[in-house]
Amino acid sequence: MSNTQSAYLRKPGEGRVVGVVGDVYRFLATGEETDGRYAQWEAIVPPGGGPPPHIHSREEECFFILEGEITFRADGETHVAGAGMFAHMPVGTLHSFRNESQQPARMLISVIPAGLENMFFEVGRTLPAGERTTLPPTKEEIEKMLAAAPRYGIEIKIPDHH
Repeated sequence: MSNTQSAYLRKPGEGRVVGVVGDVYRFLATGEETDGRYAQWEAIVPPGGGPPPHIHSREEECFFILEGEITFRADGETHVAGAGMFAHMPVGTLHSFRNESQQPARMLISVIPAGLENMFFEVGRTLPAGERTTLPPTKEEIEKMLAAAPRYGIEIKIPDHH
């Protein structure tokens, strides 16, 4: 594959910022910028934030915690990850993450190959550069995400509430 991309530096506060179902994502690298090899974004997850259990059929996903705490659930196990910890979810792994603390958490999320970022551009709300919070998720936003996910090879497992 030939390299058609240019080197670049993204400074703090630079990069497209999108509010996605209550979380704030600042895109550091998109498939458009990496020839589709990977995408990476900074995620700010408020207390109570994070997606329901889901499975990616296309990409590996990995997480590096920068600040705060994220609770990961994968393969029937629960792990609380703090700053400096890394989590890797292979393709096909049922997993979820949630901020179960009282403070916002910040992490880097990478997907290999790229492509998933386009779902967030489709369903999210563009925010001003430097924005660190977004509105809590609305029913409409959640439904938009649930409708888009299968087109991106994601199966969402909504827990049964009895």
